[in-house]
Amino acid sequence: MTATPQATEATEAAPTIVLVGHGMVGQRFLEALAERGLTATHRVVVLCEEPRPAYDRVALTSYFSGRSPEELSMTDREFIDTHGIELYVGDPAVSVDRAARKVTARSGAVFEYDTLVLATGSYPFVPPVPNKDATGCFVYRTIEDLLAIEEYAKKATVGAVVGGGLLGLEAAGALKGLGLTSHIVEFAPRLMPVQVDDGGGAALLRTIEEMGLTVHTGVGTQEVVVDEAGAVTGMKLSDGSELATDMVVFSAGVRPRDQLARDCGLTVGERGGITVDEQCRTVADPHVFAIGECALAADGRVYGLVAPGYEQAETAAATIAADEASFTGADLSTKLKLLGVDVASFGDAHGATEDCLDVVYSDSRAGLYKKLVIGRDGTLLGGILVGDAEAYGTLKAFTGSVPPVKPESLVLPAGAGESAQLGPTALPDDAIICSCNNVRKGTIRAAVTEHSCTTVPEVKKCTKAGTTCGSCVKVLGQLVTTELEASGVEVDKGLCGCFSQTREELYEIVLALRINTYQDLLDRYGRDDARGGDGCETCKPAVGSIIASLAPTIGASGYVLDGEQAALQDSNDHFLANLQKNGSYSVVPRIPGGEITPEGLITIGEIARDFGLYTKITGGQRIDMFGARVEQLPLIWMRLVDAGFESGHAYGKALRTVKSCVGQTWCRYGVQDSVRMAIDLELRYRGLRSPHKLKSAVSGCARECAEAQSKDFGVIATSNGWNLYVGGNGGATPRHADLLAQDLSDAELVRLIDRFLMFYIRTADRLERTSTWLERIPGGLDHVRDVVVEDSLGICEELESLMAAHVANYADEWATTINSPERLARFVSFVNAPDTPDPVVGFVPERDQVKPDLPLLSIGMRTTENPADLLEGSAQR
Repeated sequence: MTATPQATEATEAAPTIVLVGHGMVGQRFLEALAERGLTATHRVVVLCEEPRPAYDRVALTSYFSGRSPEELSMTDREFIDTHGIELYVGDPAVSVDRAARKVTARSGAVFEYDTLVLATGSYPFVPPVPNKDATGCFVYRTIEDLLAIEEYAKKATVGAVVGGGLLGLEAAGALKGLGLTSHIVEFAPRLMPVQVDDGGGAALLRTIEEMGLTVHTGVGTQEVVVDEAGAVTGMKLSDGSELATDMVVFSAGVRPRDQLARDCGLTVGERGGITVDEQCRTVADPHVFAIGECALAADGRVYGLVAPGYEQAETAAATIAADEASFTGADLSTKLKLLGVDVASFGDAHGATEDCLDVVYSDSRAGLYKKLVIGRDGTLLGGILVGDAEAYGTLKAFTGSVPPVKPESLVLPAGAGESAQLGPTALPDDAIICSCNNVRKGTIRAAVTEHSCTTVPEVKKCTKAGTTCGSCVKVLGQLVTTELEASGVEVDKGLCGCFSQTREELYEIVLALRINTYQDLLDRYGRDDARGGDGCETCKPAVGSIIASLAPTIGASGYVLDGEQAALQDSNDHFLANLQKNGSYSVVPRIPGGEITPEGLITIGEIARDFGLYTKITGGQRIDMFGARVEQLPLIWMRLVDAGFESGHAYGKALRTVKSCVGQTWCRYGVQDSVRMAIDLELRYRGLRSPHKLKSAVSGCARECAEAQSKDFGVIATSNGWNLYVGGNGGATPRHADLLAQDLSDAELVRLIDRFLMFYIRTADRLERTSTWLERIPGGLDHVRDVVVEDSLGICEELESLMAAHVANYADEWATTINSPERLARFVSFVNAPDTPDPVVGFVPERDQVKPDLPLLSIGMRTTENPADLLEGSAQR
């Protein structure tokens, strides 16, 4: 229950700590108090302005990806109860009487304190332009801001974000996700001007523009244009241009929220921020502390990142406990994923150190930019990574020291030149692995060796490493495994809790013994306590994929929804279609090589029109149709199959597409028939189930218009034949493909691809792309070349035979489905009411098409409880 605040007095028996503000830093402060036992000896009062307790503001934008406010919460009700913390939600402090040591809340309640801690955070800066407060203008700071933006976007078609920093890019992505045409207006000459330089900004700009966002850099907002009703209709920019928009989101930075401190006479900085010493005490009053974004630290800086705020929270709590602690500054290194693009900066990223040198790798086509700043003596001073920040954890840990390899080898992509991959084991013990929580490698090692932690979750609980942004979790796992192995502990590398074998070992068992059911495999080779059981959601789809890829050889059904196989599949495979965010499905017919006849185009157009589907041409040279209800899927596919189309397997871990340019048939630069080759390859490998999705492309010349070097297997024409590249990836972790073989004939090319794909399927881990597999497998590319090209293991004949069996037994899954009334019976929303469509699947019009009606979905799925009641039954007042 939520009680009414009462005026209270501090007592000598129970000194009172009053915390003003309950954000991420405030919550960490409470945890630090609890860790030091202060919640048992002190009364702790928290005055929270927002209508909900502390939540993960770093992950704020994930709300638009379906994460609810409750899931963003960082406040554990049990923690509040256990430590007797009095949490007043929606009742901020409005005044402080330092002489009497009293804080007055908005409700009128007065609290005496022995120690006051201000964690009031920051507020969004809104440029002082005309009509900045008009209807349709928003800021991007709290969950309530996001709720307001989401509601207003329902009647908008264009949105503009003022600010091209971290939150600005996230806001623009959110508007795009809500179906709006999005613009970004940044006064600086590049995006993210604080974190990246011109080169990094250019790479980021290219990638973001390819996502469909329009960027305006080097211009400022001079006026927000409104209509007669006072609603936003556009913006006037400093270069004289005008931008038509229905809503404006200001994300132009933040300012310290220090007004409460100013009003009570505390010292503040010239540009804002409550002035504190190295113990985070205010310089004007030893009974008052300030932490987080509202504090001007002893080094003269206001820190806007969560990691320094956490350090300040720890320092203040230690000082209150009479322990020695100080905060003299913090590392400003950051690793972010903006609109799916990795961006990282660390150390002296902009090269301010005298006589420093830059080592730069840039690939504008792939959206990659990597720069290291090196001192004259070889010391790594800092760097910037855009597009691929995989090495961030290692590079950041080496900052301030001389790396054991040449600097240029650290920025080259795998497979290019003398690239080097330094693992975390090469780091010194004092290297910081988790910058959010300031956890060093030695602390992680000690968690394993001294505190008997044997898993990543146990180490996270013991050290707090990896519990904030999560970017260090991969390195954490590597360190835990290495330390356990070094201690003589046998590390369980099994696929899951059901199998002690790896996926590769299970593949060999299934192939050698011709096991063709999951249950047989589990009962014979599962862990003792798993035999006879139902398995888990990790091993079922993994084994299902193995059985499907070997089906012709082991005597299993090639249809993934037959019998037991149906229960093993991922959610998308259950209905042979990709599930979308509102519960509808997409329909993606195969268009081999991107070649389609006018009749085929007309068929797709008529189907989309008749069923009211959203249509889009994809980067894979296909036409996707979105918005099909589950019961409509068979009707749609009956018409597609009749017109000669078949499944594009967009829903499965299988071959997706083989892109192509027009090649020598039409292009004056082409040297081979790339379209014919792309069609041949796509028809050969269609339906091939694998550990992860497969993408391919064929370019007709070295100009590489089909982007073959960003694919799992890519082919580039030469005057003498074909060059084969493998292990590329253009997704979240871009990687250039490696050259496996060159100047191949048609037959040689197909033979090597057969071998490569079957070797990958045989040896990869579950959900492991070829790019990751190629870097993980012992020996890397050289080993794969020895096996696939030189047949060093003597298995190439078997690999070719397995592929031949797949090709000979391929059958289109949708053609098989629509010809079986029994199989069609599964395509209903409710098995007990097969004629009833799902009521939460709805659509609204947009740009002459449709989009999901997300508010309708939220009515069906999201909780409507009052945020103030989130901690019902706790010590909340």
